[in-house]
Amino acid sequence: MKGKKFKIQNSKFKIQNGKGLIYALVSVFACLLLSCNFSLAATTEAKHYTELQLPPLPEIKLPKYERFVLQNGLVVYLMEDHELPLVNGTAFVRTGNRLEPMEKVGLAGFTGGVMRTGGTKKHSPDELNEILEQRAASVEVSIGEASGSASFDALSEDLETVFGLFAEVLRSPVFAQEKLDLAKTQAKGGIARRNDDPDSIASREFKKLIYGKDSPYSRTIEYATVDQVEREDLLNFYQQYFHPNNMILGIVGDFDSKKMRSLIQANFGDWNRNPGIAKPKLPNVSPANAGGVFFVNQPQLTQSSVLIGHLGGRFDNPDYPALDVLNGVLSGFGGRLFNEVRSRQGLAYSVYGEWSPRFDYPGMFIAGGQTRSDATVQFVKALQSEIKRIQTQRVTAKELAFAKESTLNSFVFNFQDPAQTLSRLMRYEYYGYPADFLFRYQKAVAATTAADVQRVARQYLKPEKIVTLVVGNQTAIQPPLTQLAAKVTPIDVTIPGSQPQAKN
Repeated sequence: MKGKKFKIQNSKFKIQNGKGLIYALVSVFACLLLSCNFSLAATTEAKHYTELQLPPLPEIKLPKYERFVLQNGLVVYLMEDHELPLVNGTAFVRTGNRLEPMEKVGLAGFTGGVMRTGGTKKHSPDELNEILEQRAASVEVSIGEASGSASFDALSEDLETVFGLFAEVLRSPVFAQEKLDLAKTQAKGGIARRNDDPDSIASREFKKLIYGKDSPYSRTIEYATVDQVEREDLLNFYQQYFHPNNMILGIVGDFDSKKMRSLIQANFGDWNRNPGIAKPKLPNVSPANAGGVFFVNQPQLTQSSVLIGHLGGRFDNPDYPALDVLNGVLSGFGGRLFNEVRSRQGLAYSVYGEWSPRFDYPGMFIAGGQTRSDATVQFVKALQSEIKRIQTQRVTAKELAFAKESTLNSFVFNFQDPAQTLSRLMRYEYYGYPADFLFRYQKAVAATTAADVQRVARQYLKPEKIVTLVVGNQTAIQPPLTQLAAKVTPIDVTIPGSQPQAKN
């Protein structure tokens, strides 16, 4: 480079050109000046997070969608979304494992699983898997507690093929015996491992204490019930519930609605409705215990898993929004349980309390967490104290504002993508809720007052009827649980039909 020469001497650069030296010094000075300015600005403008002024949330509107019903009774929702070349769909089926016979617990789950793994009348399981894998597509079926669900995911260019396979799985499954045998073997493996996790034990046994051990909402699959299930049972269960006039189909993605209508008609239009199908009668729900302290001894544990609570309510209760604000006052970062039980008293690794409703049967009010073995009794008493305090001590304006803002700010996450929004609309129809239920809830949360929170706390929380369950090491829990109640009822979680382990 003419006019400028650079020499390396003693590992340092010497600039031979006088102008270059001036430019370098000016650049360094400018950088230092900017750094100082930024540092001063950061120091003077930094604010505590509580002082930040956030803009109001934008109004949320439902994306455009269509709803129509085929002549055979199949309800269909369509929502176009052309952001990505993908299409996914879900069919809700009015069924559920709460409708299976008590002596055959597991039947519904096997029916849903083997519908997919067992192949169809046109395609064997391997053929079905190969076609889907070649297209990076999926078709899945499952049956949960209160509904059945069949779904598909596909690239737009493969929609016709994948949707045809989806229809096959729904309409003509063969329930291959070898796939049922495999599913039963896997289920037995799950039964054998079900006591490995103390939190799982607590959740399972707590439901039994609330609903009753024979309730469809708490009973568990056992070796004996698995052995009772035969292929014929799957066929009968399928034939009882899988009909077009017992389903809601929703499809979202990159498609043309007119063409999608034709595709649905071609694959499902000739599926005969079942005129005799009726809405299933749901099992009655009543509290199995009105209080009491129960214990599962797990000598290997160094901490306790604790759950306390009682029977709860449903989403369609007019007081549900106020109860959800109550949840915000009790739980989460900044909630009373976190601040008092975890932070101030240091009694818990995790702690929560929640009014947890269900769509068409009573849910639970449940509180709990994990704590040291030697802090178990103190932890339970602290939970009880906070439940009583929220009934007697009105929430402060700061607590109310925090709970409402947290609830309302999380509202946007109900509409993260069109598929989630469509699923919610379908679920509301499935359970007979209005399509704008969530927006009604939003308005009710915004209108909730401190007096409302205290009123619902007094009306719905029942400290005198709280059931307490502890899963932990009996010898390490000191003081003992008898400080909570004179009678502590042990629960035996030995798996029926399992081989007894040799004692050391």
